[in-house]
Amino acid sequence: MTLELKDKALFRTQAFISGQWVDADSGDTFSVTDPATGEHLADVASVGANETRRAIAAAQIAMSEWKVLPAKERSDVLEKWYDLIIESTEDLAVIMTAEQGKPLAESRGEIAYGASFIKWFAEEGKRIYGDIIPTPQMDRRGVVVKQPIGVVAAITPWNFPNAMITRKAGPALAVGCAIVLKPAAETPLSALALVELANRAGMPAGLLNVLPGMDAPAIGGEMTSNPTVKKVTFTGSTPVGKLLMKQCADTVKRTSMELGGNAPVIIFDDADLDLAVAGALTAKYRNSGQTCICANRLLVQDGIHDAFVERFSAAVRAFKIGNGFDESTTHGPVITEKAAKEIDEKVKNAIEEGATVVVGGQPGEQGDCFYQPTVLTNVNSSMRVFREEIFGPVAPVFKFSTEAEAVQMANDTEFGLAAYVYTENMGRSWRVSEAIDYGMVGVNETAISSEVIPFGGVKESGQGREGSKYGLDDYLETKYICFGALQR
Repeated sequence: MTLELKDKALFRTQAFISGQWVDADSGDTFSVTDPATGEHLADVASVGANETRRAIAAAQIAMSEWKVLPAKERSDVLEKWYDLIIESTEDLAVIMTAEQGKPLAESRGEIAYGASFIKWFAEEGKRIYGDIIPTPQMDRRGVVVKQPIGVVAAITPWNFPNAMITRKAGPALAVGCAIVLKPAAETPLSALALVELANRAGMPAGLLNVLPGMDAPAIGGEMTSNPTVKKVTFTGSTPVGKLLMKQCADTVKRTSMELGGNAPVIIFDDADLDLAVAGALTAKYRNSGQTCICANRLLVQDGIHDAFVERFSAAVRAFKIGNGFDESTTHGPVITEKAAKEIDEKVKNAIEEGATVVVGGQPGEQGDCFYQPTVLTNVNSSMRVFREEIFGPVAPVFKFSTEAEAVQMANDTEFGLAAYVYTENMGRSWRVSEAIDYGMVGVNETAISSEVIPFGGVKESGQGREGSKYGLDDYLETKYICFGALQR
């Protein structure tokens, strides 16, 4: 399959180490395919531990000069990168839709969203402040300064193959760190296109390295064990995040983990029903249900349950499933055939335990990676669709009676990333928002993410925050300096 790109140099298939495009030492490659059609897109270099070690060494050298530059100079490079990303929006969106499957309109939106993190942190990197601490002694002064933590290793997912990179690279580079990145094997082309633009923007050699590869244990093992790496940031599943945290313990690395979710949308009887339906549709089916903050459980109060299901299901029936390059497509495939089968297993489990299929409930006819947008009712908390992250276009609608019951249901999970509440009662909105154990809560709104907000969760959904002014903190060390003998 040949992509129609205005700038064909954005289509890269080699690793990027120390400012150079290189093949794997072994010569190994892996295939990247279009999930909508199954067509072959590219053979990409598959690197391992040795290449990762060299990239880390290059990053350390590059960082030694980068970190001492004035923040304004670092900002200028990031601003140039941002401008090039925006100028290349259409090509980047085409690459993303080809390898990830989301509709082209969603891909364009992600490019803008991803670029916003580069812009934001280019600005915020100039605003890293310290403190003067009053001391108990007259001849001393205490000063607190913030310094870059060191070389950062980043491992990013396939569901947002642009924005999950910029959300990590932006703050790391802005404060003076260098970064070594392993993109998801399903979607390496977006990462390689981004680093091509970073290189054009004047990013110093070795500062941003990209390591595509199928041998995740080898690449991740070097990242977590190499003492030069001071921080590991990961977005992905909770089991993998736990493994990385264990591996990082031996060298006491700092970690940021954005892990699994099981987001509830709590809709009370007094909610604006039209607003709730529209919000739940967006929260559930964006990217065909493949986002960590997707609505996983729709909790609807019994007084409006039936009306909600009727309106919600009618909207789902109007979706058009297909190839993301068809501008009339509303929802594309899921990422792999394996993912589609896992979604189907969760739906079958619910049906076997008594769930009712209102819409969908079957694999899609469009291809092996498609699954019909689905609505389930008569579901309960013992089913897998309640306990597990679905990561697909399946909406189980649960019924509750009281506010206390809704809070209990929402908190009945080991996850705590995002949650949503629909109510016209201001007191209830405060009570419920404070009572549910989630890092982010949207009240009468599900489009909660942007570059200016602190994105992150609690419990087994991870640690750390990305975006906002708080997003710099995970890439900075706090140093105390005591000046003594000042009265001599």
